Amino acid sequence: MRKDKRKSREPKGVYRVRNWTEYNAGLIARGSLTMWIDESAFTSGSETRPVKRGRPQVYSDPVIQAVLTLKHVYHLTLRAAQGFVQSLRKLAFGDLPVPNYTTLSRRSQELQVTLPEMSSGDPIHLVIDSTGVKVFGEGEWKVRKHGYSKRRTWRKVHLGLDVKTGQIRAALMTHQDVDDASALPGLLAQIPTDEPIDTVGGDGAYDTKQCHKVIDGRSATPSIPPREGAKPWPEGTPGASWRNEAINGIARDGRDEWKKHSGYHRRSLIENTMYRFKTLTGNCLSARCIGSQATEVAIRVGIINHMVTLARPQSARIS
Repeated sequence: MRKDKRKSREPKGVYRVRNWTEYNAGLIARGSLTMWIDESAFTSGSETRPVKRGRPQVYSDPVIQAVLTLKHVYHLTLRAAQGFVQSLRKLAFGDLPVPNYTTLSRRSQELQVTLPEMSSGDPIHLVIDSTGVKVFGEGEWKVRKHGYSKRRTWRKVHLGLDVKTGQIRAALMTHQDVDDASALPGLLAQIPTDEPIDTVGGDGAYDTKQCHKVIDGRSATPSIPPREGAKPWPEGTPGASWRNEAINGIARDGRDEWKKHSGYHRRSLIENTMYRFKTLTGNCLSARCIGSQATEVAIRVGIINHMVTLARPQSARIS
């Protein structure tokens, strides 16, 4: 039986943006070409990295990251990104070093992307989920119409969103066969240990003993619905008391009521972030090497965080 035939759905809520003036101005600012270049971009790579054997680097990591960021913001190829930065040097920044496209491709494989600190000082309410981004393959319309004719390769992007600030605090790229639960420890490891985590929310894919153990290790409260037919865990298992109470609450009031009272629906914010990630930066990866793909995902996360800083709606339900 189809899910939409089992029960009637509630009417869809109507929301209104309260800060439309500021939000509209921020959306316009997203297309601004005004740029501020830090002085660290003008230093050579040998001054910003420890001494190693071989030829010293000419371009610092901030320069490589800045050029790759421009590439993904304006959806450029590596050659076009090189030409874009060269035009900036002619117009305003005469001393700006411009790496060529082969250097960008090579350095992106091992680049350590630096993202700004985004802590608000309050305990984090983290919601997590994953989505697929295509590396090789055909469009969905062609596959639906004519079937598969070429290989299709995907990568999974796991994101952790801070509900209070709207910033992506953790990001991880894995192969398509890695399940969501296995990626959770890597996501939480990106949050500094001295920064408290209040709640970790996710869907039923994270209802595993491994996930509850990692969440309990950070002294956080899970917001994960037990799977259908879930059985209570023995006392002493990390997260067992919370999970067993959730099972009893679902059996007593129903799953929908439990989700309302537990605040589970705040997880929808990570779904919106996934949509924003694919809409603003694309649903395909342009890089072909694993290291470059991980760098590309991290740079796209930085772009999304900056755009959210410029424009973030404050919506309120009116009916």
